[in-house]
Amino acid sequence: MKRLFDILVSFMILSVFLPFGILISLAIVLESKGGIFYRQERIGKNGIPFKLWKFRTMRVDADKLGKLTVGMRDPRITRVGYFIRKSKLDEFPQFLNVLTGEMSIVGPRPEVQEYVSFYTEEQRKILSVKPGITDYASLEYFKENELLGKSENPRETYIHEIMPAKIELNKKYIANPTLGQDIKIMWQTFLKMIR
Repeated sequence: MKRLFDILVSFMILSVFLPFGILISLAIVLESKGGIFYRQERIGKNGIPFKLWKFRTMRVDADKLGKLTVGMRDPRITRVGYFIRKSKLDEFPQFLNVLTGEMSIVGPRPEVQEYVSFYTEEQRKILSVKPGITDYASLEYFKENELLGKSENPRETYIHEIMPAKIELNKKYIANPTLGQDIKIMWQTFLKMIR
């Protein structure tokens, strides 16, 4: 049931979003060199890696300077990228990951291997379900970049404070992954975005 729901909703959202996606793509291409999309390896269900789709919001090869985005004024972010990130529009291509079955609309956000390697055996339980575009942790840490921007050591803050807190919220989700809960999280995410 969840898979069918994911496919139908993703197809509808991508269809409605297409004209905006074309405009965003043009803006990205006109402002900076590089492709429209950014694909990053993330860890999915059962620890299997996959390539996550996003609109490119940074200059080419910016991830070589670190995986975390620190604050919304990170110098690697383009001007168009700043707007796309602030409105969370960079996440929309991930509905393609949902259609291909690598992700669900709702589920724990997938991490890069660098941070998954810090998971304890207990924390690795969140890898028992498909990762998602949004979840309780995404709602709670909607302005995560700003929190990291205030930290003296963003990487340590993420690994020892933010990531464990997000995992606890993910565990709350996987304890009761119902369709009703998914719809509630999707609605709350939509409200956060339009605000």
